[in-house]
This record gives sequence, structure tokens and C-alpha cells, in this order.
Amino acid sequence: MENTQIPKHVAIIPDGNRRWSKKQKFPLLNSYRIGVNKFIEFAKWSLEFGIKTITVWGLSNENLNNRSKNELNILFNLYTKAAYDKKLIKDLIQNKIHINIVGDKKLLPKKLQSALTNLEKITKKYNDLTINLLINYSGKNDLAYAAKTIIKALKKGEQDIQHKEIVFNNYLMSATINDIDLLIRTSGEMRLSGLLPWQTAYSELYFEKKYWPDFTKEDYKKALDEYKNRQRRFGK
Repeated sequence: MENTQIPKHVAIIPDGNRRWSKKQKFPLLNSYRIGVNKFIEFAKWSLEFGIKTITVWGLSNENLNNRSKNELNILFNLYTKAAYDKKLIKDLIQNKIHINIVGDKKLLPKKLQSALTNLEKITKKYNDLTINLLINYSGKNDLAYAAKTIIKALKKGEQDIQHKEIVFNNYLMSATINDIDLLIRTSGEMRLSGLLPWQTAYSELYFEKKYWPDFTKEDYKKALDEYKNRQRRFGK
């Protein structure tokens, strides 16, 4: 693939872990552990393909409110363990990968908050690949957050807002995330579920029937090849 045909920014909704677990008759812990390791592979594949930014949905606000405490604790512990994993940190540094956490971290366990903050701090100077990790994120909350922030600024009489065109995306919780070129969702579900509504306005969408733990490098390449053959018009 030529560099001009490779998306700069790929987002992944790694869906289907629980259904895969039931199908394989595996404990949910094993399923999520495999899912986390699969994303680490996905990041390495992205580097090989020359992609500069990837975004992954680690946990939505809806997940936090609707999943069982046991399931959430499994995820929290896996994410904390991964964030402190010495081999993973070494790989991030060697490959100059920057980790950017987006979402409301205040509702997460303190240990996970610290682990994620530490990961951001360790990798903040790198830019060969940026990984945006959405944790306790909601697209609707993101838009509402931006609107509320603008209203507060207007009430304070901030001159920059009063006398300049408002750039709405600057006020988003996800303001650090650029527009997404290609969004992939696994498990056959054909919806975005509120993932980054501002940044996905003109994204190309690709829906893979396989559950996330079964997703392969070849499946990723198929999605990139499909992207290569599409014409992006941006309303033209």
C-alpha cells in the first residue's frame, strides 16, 4: 500500500469479548485478557502499516453504569496490570508510542487512575504512534461538556470567545483527538454507539463480523485495503 492510501488515524471498537467467551466456554477474565493482548498486537500491526494514530474504546460511560461490578473489576484490574507491565512500557518507549487518555477518570478506581496518569507521563514526549485510549467516555457527554464549557466562558466575558469564531472542537473533552479516517468495529454490530461524534463525521466505516479476540492481522489488512478503494468526498 502506498503511504497516500494509508489512513492516518484508525479507531477500533473491540466488540464481542463476552459473546466470544460464551461461545468458547471460557471464563470472562480469560476473554478480556485475550482482548487486551489483542489490542497490543493491533498497535504493533498499526506501526507496521505506517499508521500514525489509533484510538481504542477501552470503556464507555454506559459500560460503567450498566455492567456488573464483577465485570468492571476484571477490566479495571487488567488495565491496571497492563499499564504497569514493564515489558509493555519498554515496548512503548522503544517504539516511541504516546499514550493519551480521554474520558472522565475521576470515577475510576484510584489505582487505575494513577496507572493511566503514569503511562501518559512516561510516554508524553513520543509521537511515532499515538494511542488514544477512551476510558469512561461518552459521545453525548463529550458534546455536552463542550457546550457547558463555552457557556461558562461566555458568562465570564472571555474576549477570545466573544470576538472570534468559536472553534467548537477546542472545547471538547476529546479536543486532543484528531478526525478519524477509518473506524473499525468487530462482532458484526453496525453502529458507532456514540464514539467520538465530532471526529467521526466523515470517517469511513468498516464492520467486521469476527469477535474481537478472533481479529487478525489479515482482517486488519482487509479493512485497510477496503479503505484504499473508497473515494472520500467530504461533501464535495
